[in-house]
Amino acid sequence: MRKTAFLPALCLLLILSGCQRYPLADGTSPGAAQDAAPAQSAPDDGAQPASSQADGVVEIKEKMFIAQLNDIYLNQDDYLGKTIRYEGMFTQYHWDDTDMTYYMVYRQSPGCCGADGQAGFEVVWPEGADSTYPSENDWCQVVGTLEAYDEAGQSYLHIVLDSLTVLQERGAEFVSQ
Repeated sequence: MRKTAFLPALCLLLILSGCQRYPLADGTSPGAAQDAAPAQSAPDDGAQPASSQADGVVEIKEKMFIAQLNDIYLNQDDYLGKTIRYEGMFTQYHWDDTDMTYYMVYRQSPGCCGADGQAGFEVVWPEGADSTYPSENDWCQVVGTLEAYDEAGQSYLHIVLDSLTVLQERGAEFVSQ
């Protein structure tokens, strides 16, 4: 499949996979809490909000992983240039048509045929940086800046990495919210 068709399809899948079941009880969108005051630090017992900007970093937690990704894709202008932190599995895709390799940190999610979706971002090292990537399926923490770029007339999002750390403890590989 060509990249020009795949990435828009991936973005559409991300949008459709989380927006059907998960509006918040108060009628706001999952990202509406971004405008609120930063949350106080608390132990991570799973009851924290899906994201936190207390330190200026948008943290995507597994409790509302898909909903937060959907908010970022749908409201890109609110997130471009911000630092994003999240965890997931590492993979890479090579496109023969362009002879390019693309890298992604993602989690499995509902898709069109059951649990065949992937939710995450393409990740890249800044130009001139050591571009070492982890092994396939390594569990990683991503920290970097969300940027948009154009390729072949299409706009895409990716995370320009500050760090890509392999972690020993894995989170939930499959997320549905």
